[in-house]
Amino acid sequence: MSIFWWIVIITAIAGVGGTGFGGLVGAVLRRDSEKIVSLLLAFAGGVMLAVVCFELIPESFRPEGATSDMPLWLVIIGVALGFGLIYLLNYVIDKHTNPEVAHIDNEHPKTADGLDELIHHDHYETHVKNESSKYELFIAGIVMACAIALHNVPEGMVIGASYAGDAGEIVGGAGFILAIVIGLHNIPEGMSVSVPLISGGMSKGKAIAITALSGLPTVIGAIIGYSLGLLSPIWLSISLSFAGGAMIYVVFGELLPEAFLMWKSKAPGAFALIGTLVGLVLVNV
Repeated sequence: MSIFWWIVIITAIAGVGGTGFGGLVGAVLRRDSEKIVSLLLAFAGGVMLAVVCFELIPESFRPEGATSDMPLWLVIIGVALGFGLIYLLNYVIDKHTNPEVAHIDNEHPKTADGLDELIHHDHYETHVKNESSKYELFIAGIVMACAIALHNVPEGMVIGASYAGDAGEIVGGAGFILAIVIGLHNIPEGMSVSVPLISGGMSKGKAIAITALSGLPTVIGAIIGYSLGLLSPIWLSISLSFAGGAMIYVVFGELLPEAFLMWKSKAPGAFALIGTLVGLVLVNV
């Protein structure tokens, strides 16, 4: 089997498997799940921060096959583009959904402070309560699916780009380690998807299945990251830095703020530190 298909399989396990398992956990442990998700989001944010700072960005300066360091401006542009694109996509989704949800006003936090807001399920429920047309419900469902999948493409790019830089190493390299980390990170994300779906009346089996399928964009991202990384060392540098910038936004723009808003305690901060230390160990083993 070629390395391409190994990447597809490994990424599918991390994306679909990790998210689906999180959906299963969320279906079983619905009570007090806000605190559980808060700690898991903080831990995942810490791990991803360590991977970005100690693996992705340093490697983007001297990618596999490069005969010299990449210019600083190239890495900065890649990080800025990755950060900016995810920020823009989130901004567009929020701008078109939040005004339709009654409890979201100028006093409301600018990021999610509940499981339903994390995937814009509150927006979908508003359309259901208002007995909107089938078309409006379909659009609301598409928006929710986009919000679920938004993180998964850059996460997949991280895995794909890392494999491109590992010169074909399937197990034990940075790509494999990142796949494990992202799979763990997808568990709380999967919980955040299944809990509001089930609370909204959907059967547990269907909610878990939809949650698992929301991880498929991870595979698409991995294919993009791997393909770009194979073009040349410059493209590998761009792919790594872009993925790093995207993950920086996910960590500081969503995971950590959401963790602290879901549970206003010092505990998420401690778990973020633990996650950072675990990530540091993983990238240096």
